[in-house]
Amino acid sequence: MDIQRPSNAKRKRIRRAIYGGLASLGVIVVMVGVSRLKPAAPTVEASTLWPDTVKRGPMVRQVRGLGTLVPEDLRWIPATTDGRVERIVLRPGTTVTATSVILELTNPELEQAVQEAELKLQSAEASLTNVRVQLQHELLEQRAVAAALEAEYQQAQMQAEMNAALAKDQLISDLVRRQSELQAEQLAVRRDIAEEQLATRAETTRAQLAVQQSTVDQARAYLQLKARQRAELQVRAGLAGMLQLVPVEVGQQVAPGTNLARVANPARLKAEIRIAETQAKDLQLGQPATIDTRNGEVAGRVVRIDPSVQNGTRTVDVSLDGPLPNGAVPDLSVDGTIELERLPEVLYMGRPAFGQDRSTVGLFKVDPATQVATRVPVTLGRSSVNTIEVLAGLEVGDRVILSDMSAWDGVDRVQLR
Repeated sequence: MDIQRPSNAKRKRIRRAIYGGLASLGVIVVMVGVSRLKPAAPTVEASTLWPDTVKRGPMVRQVRGLGTLVPEDLRWIPATTDGRVERIVLRPGTTVTATSVILELTNPELEQAVQEAELKLQSAEASLTNVRVQLQHELLEQRAVAAALEAEYQQAQMQAEMNAALAKDQLISDLVRRQSELQAEQLAVRRDIAEEQLATRAETTRAQLAVQQSTVDQARAYLQLKARQRAELQVRAGLAGMLQLVPVEVGQQVAPGTNLARVANPARLKAEIRIAETQAKDLQLGQPATIDTRNGEVAGRVVRIDPSVQNGTRTVDVSLDGPLPNGAVPDLSVDGTIELERLPEVLYMGRPAFGQDRSTVGLFKVDPATQVATRVPVTLGRSSVNTIEVLAGLEVGDRVILSDMSAWDGVDRVQLR
């Protein structure tokens, strides 16, 4: 028969309470510890990343852009008058000289205008001849009048001198002497007037002939203009090179200023490179450049920088110094690399996917022992095509991830595998 022992039951309850409290305390301690643990770093496949090592040494700053080869000697041939395309003599791709006829235009109205201009010139020249003859005749008449008055004056002067001598010897009266002197004075005045009229007539003759000559010159210039326009109906290259484009067709009516053909010298080409406006601020004339035609590279120098921005880019002209590779033709697509400057001794690395020059970005630095990449702030300096200067945040030998890590913006550590 069991006998109840109250003291033993009480001790058991106390032990259970103590064990329960210890268990609860253990659970609380574990929960606090777990809450203080950092979350597990996500795992990233290392083969999908683009890492690089920070280096120290010389760095070449460059910018790169796409472009095309264009001729330095390029000539668009416009229509100088209305016309109809009668015949296309040469097609694009043909080698031409300056006098090669590319196409022929017709304009019946221009032919009529040339004939009218010829008649106007003939009429103006005939009028000039007629006016010249008339003016010469009038000038001769005036000279004859002046010569006759000069002769009468000389005769009257001689008579006055003779009468003065006779009057001195009292062979004639003093009245006769005075009359002869008065007559000589009157003839002197008339002679001076005639000489002035002769000089005025000569000036008038020159002025009238100049007016008529101007009319003739105008008629001749008009005829030359129309004759030149008629000659330009045969459209010539005007430049030795290659015919690149004929943007008109037979039977097409063209107006003055319409481009009829384009001729270029394929032996002299330059590169037009389009550089992003954010990278073009350090461009200067004379900077060396390298043009890749995909069939060879050729060196050159910057000769022009377009001051305007179009579609987010600025156009840079590069003059080519070396011989052109085979296959280098106008309008060929090329890659251009322009050297901005050489930095002798800087800390640099590969250019990250996100990060502009002179900015601070967060990059993942890899611990080679644990293969854990931790995000660190990095201050960037001057940039190039593939490299960028490091001002702070990294040291020589540090290995960083340059790939796009935006998928892990919410974490500061990743585990590489």
